[in-house]
Order: sequence, then C-alpha cells, then structure tokens
Amino acid sequence: MLIERPFTDEDRIESLKAAVLAGVAAGMVAAGLLLAHRMPAVGFGAALASLRAGLSGSTFWISAAIAGFSGGLFGITYRYAVRQDDNPQLKAGVVLAFSLVRGLALVSVAAAVSLQGWSFAVAIAESLLIFATAAASLELARQQKWIKPVK
Repeated sequence: MLIERPFTDEDRIESLKAAVLAGVAAGMVAAGLLLAHRMPAVGFGAALASLRAGLSGSTFWISAAIAGFSGGLFGITYRYAVRQDDNPQLKAGVVLAFSLVRGLALVSVAAAVSLQGWSFAVAIAESLLIFATAAASLELARQQKWIKPVK
C-alpha cells in the first residue's frame, strides 16, 4: 500500500534552493555560450559591448533568463526524480530528457536540414552542457548537504 506524504514547508524550501542553484548554473553556462557565439563575428570587446543595449542586448539577456528558468525547472525535477537514488542512468536520463527538449525546440527545422543536421547536434550538445552543469551543481550541493534529497 502506497502512503501519500503531504509536502512540507521544508520540502518546498529545498525545492526552491534546488531551483535557484540549477537556474543560476544553467543561466551562467547559457550566457557564456551565447557570448561565445558572438565573439567570432565581432570580437570579444564588441561582443561584450553588444550586451548593454538594443535588440542584441535584449536578445542575449532574455535567452540567458529563459535558460536560467529552464534550469530552475530542471533543478526541481532532478531533485524529485533522483530522490535518494544513486542510479547514474536515472540521473543521466533526466539530463538527456531536458537537453533533447530544449535543444530540439531551439532548432529551426529548415536551417537544420540545409546544414545537414549540424544545428540539431550543436543545440543538443549545448543543452547537454547546460543541464549537466546544473546537475553537477545539484550533486555537489547534495554531497555538501546544502540541499537535502527528497525522502
């Protein structure tokens, strides 16, 4: 018989901590990737300057914020999916699922087909990096007992 356990305030706080940590980690990695995409075309100085104003700056900050928000949702999901389980396949599966959804959603199908799939590969690889970093930060936080696992 399965007994339902109501969520406590402590559970909610731990989930919020997981969301904030994973969101910040994901947002920072995404911001670094976005900046790296701009640098080859205009150089480092101009890429940094483009972040301050205009459509280019708005696009950068909104994209980084969306990645951070996605990372926050990932953090909550990851915390509940892995619970106290040390199954590496489960952990990798959560990372891969979020990476595929985010990566494939970013790709323009017409562009991907014309580039013979490179857009798919790059978007998924970047998403893997974003969510793997978020997962690693959550694992570190769990090991340090900054975030408690779901019981």
